[in-house]
Amino acid sequence: MKTKIIQITAGRGPAECGWVVAQVLKLFLEEIKNSGYTYSILQREQGTENGTVQSATIQLKGKEIDHFLGNWIGTIQWIGTSKFRKHHKRKNWFIGMYEVKQEQTIAIKEKDISFQAMRSSGPGGQNVNKVNSAVRATYHPTGDQVVVMDSRSQHQNKKIAIERLKEKVNQSQLTKLQKSLSDQWENHLNIQRGNPIRVFKGTDFKKEHKKQSYASNRQQLKKDLRNELKN
Repeated sequence: MKTKIIQITAGRGPAECGWVVAQVLKLFLEEIKNSGYTYSILQREQGTENGTVQSATIQLKGKEIDHFLGNWIGTIQWIGTSKFRKHHKRKNWFIGMYEVKQEQTIAIKEKDISFQAMRSSGPGGQNVNKVNSAVRATYHPTGDQVVVMDSRSQHQNKKIAIERLKEKVNQSQLTKLQKSLSDQWENHLNIQRGNPIRVFKGTDFKKEHKKQSYASNRQQLKKDLRNELKN
C-alpha cells in the first residue's frame, strides 16, 4: 500500500482561482472514495471569499495510486465567468495540483534506544523512591530524549519511555513534513498554464473534452512535417 501527499493550490491567483480549488477538491475527494482509496486532509487554507480555498493538502493511501494521480497531477483549467466580478473579461482560470515529497518514515528500533537509570525526586529534591526507578531514554538516530518516573518499577518506566519516544519522533517527523510543505510553497508561483491535465467549464463544472485540441495538434504536426520537407 502506497502513501502519497498531494497539494491543490491557487498559487497567487485571485478569488476565482480559490473557487476553482474548492470545486476541484470536491471532485478529487469523490473520485478518491469511488476508487476505494482512503484519505485525510492535512491542511486546508481558506480563500479570501466564502466558498473558496487557497490551498489544500491531502494524504492518500491505497494500491496503484500513481495511475490514479496520473489523471490529476498538473495544471487544471476552468473556463467560465467570474463569480465575484460580474464584468471581468477573463474567462480562463488556472490552478495546480502537485505531489509533496515526504520525509522518510523512521521505524523506531529498540536496539537504537539507550536507557539511563535515575533516582526519582519529588518537590524540593525529596527522594520519592530509595531505588533508581526513573529512566532517561535516548533514541540515538534522532537524539530525542524522554524522562519517565511514572512508576516505581524501572521495567514499567522503560515500557512507557519507548511509547513516549515513538510519539516524540513521530511529532518530529510531522514538523519536518510541515516544513516540507512550506518549502514547496514555491509551487504556488510555478503554475504552468499550458497543456492542462484537466479542463472544466461553466458554473456546473463539467469536464471539457479536448477533441479540438487533438485536431489542432495534428494540424501543427503536419505543418512541422511540411516545413522539415522544405528544408
